[in-house]
Amino acid sequence: MIKHIVMWNVAGDTKDDRRDAAEFVRSRFEGIRGEVPGLLHLEVGLDHSRVDYACDVVLYTEFESHEALDAYATHPAHLRVKGELGQMRIARFQVDYVVT
Repeated sequence: MIKHIVMWNVAGDTKDDRRDAAEFVRSRFEGIRGEVPGLLHLEVGLDHSRVDYACDVVLYTEFESHEALDAYATHPAHLRVKGELGQMRIARFQVDYVVT
């Protein structure tokens, strides 16, 4: 199994703008559950700590294999979400690791 974790900061002029953007990111990713073969688990969390070094949104996913993760990158549902989000994500961090 492969765990794929992505964290973002989102754009917004105010705290409310950033909260709304983070909620939009969450809703878009949660909408692809069941659409991507090999995607075993998908969870989206919004930061509540508000510490200055925290990211706004985290995407936690589990894939059955490297091949499934690779296929996700070009899957139409994933590409649709990326297009819907556009430039609202202003920083991105990612970790992929194998679970044995």
